[in-house]
Amino acid sequence: MLDHLSIQCADVDASAAFYDVVLAPLGGSRLMDFGDVRGYGIAPVPDFWLGPQSTGVGFRESHIAFSAPDRAAVRAFRDAAVSAGAEVLHEPRLFPEYHETYYGAFVRDPDGNNVEAVCHAPE
Repeated sequence: MLDHLSIQCADVDASAAFYDVVLAPLGGSRLMDFGDVRGYGIAPVPDFWLGPQSTGVGFRESHIAFSAPDRAAVRAFRDAAVSAGAEVLHEPRLFPEYHETYYGAFVRDPDGNNVEAVCHAPE
């Protein structure tokens, strides 16, 4: 059900150095450097991400992405979240900076985390 997981780090470079080492025996590796964000996984798709802490003291926002079977399900996820009172962070759309068929919607959960539904399939 999960598509990928992102965590915030106080020192991304130190965390990346750690994960470069500990994920290698598991078959994982750093697959992408996207600004100050690092993506890990088993090629070709990163599914574990590190980013800088950017949300104050004590709370570190998590980003949790759930796989959607198609784009209609992504839109239905957004609609259900809005009906439950969620803030929309990004309306459903293509995110070609990730890859050409990446279609996602992002909302904020009641605890302040960034939750996404994503479909990687073409229309």
